[in-house]
Amino acid sequence: MAFAITIIITTTTTDNTGAKKAPIPTLPPLKRKLVASRFLAEQEKPKNPRAADHCHKDNEICTTLEIGGTNTTCCNNKCIDLLYDDHNCGACKKKCPFTETCCRGECVNLSFDKRHCGYCNNRCMTGGYCFYGMCDYA
Repeated sequence: MAFAITIIITTTTTDNTGAKKAPIPTLPPLKRKLVASRFLAEQEKPKNPRAADHCHKDNEICTTLEIGGTNTTCCNNKCIDLLYDDHNCGACKKKCPFTETCCRGECVNLSFDKRHCGYCNNRCMTGGYCFYGMCDYA
């Protein structure tokens, strides 16, 4: 048998005039909540609120959504523009290195590429060079 003893301590206070005020009750200690196991917690994952936007390997969904690019395809269950996405550049899961960005489906260095100097599709003049993202610097 288990006995639960709860003691409620009440205090009385007095003000400057000496009159007693009503006692202030204290709350009993809080009980510990039961926590589900890690296994059960993993089973109860919330549903994705954007599940309707997923393409499920169906490229026709990506072309009808009008994402903004002409080369949208289904990568990792999302509609991706392969021409300008740094994590899927030209193909699914083809990630550009840290210093490069995706322009027209290929990874380029915007600081030194003549065809993409400073930003995508910014060509330097014939015979010109691209230094630090500026055409014919110095």
